Amino acid sequence: MAKLSKDDVLKLARLSRLRLTDEETTQFQTEISAILGYVEQLSEFDTNGLLPTSQVTGLTNVLRKDEVIDYGASPSDLLKNAPATEKNQFKVKRVLG
Repeated sequence: MAKLSKDDVLKLARLSRLRLTDEETTQFQTEISAILGYVEQLSEFDTNGLLPTSQVTGLTNVLRKDEVIDYGASPSDLLKNAPATEKNQFKVKRVLG
């Protein structure tokens, strides 16, 4: 089983930009070591000839056809109702400063 040192946990915490207490460092040392132990168990299985699993639920994407829908309004008709326009576009107040 992979056993992480406290220095390993502190390095991971620094790379993750986390500040850990001594108690948290000890806790994560135990927990991450256990996780790595489970990952090591996976390497014991022979996976030669197995196809990768990318979908286990049998769901498929449902796509719609790209169709242009003509609502009968031209851009100029829509711009007539705008409070302000500029260069054939809606003019609005600045959002970002």
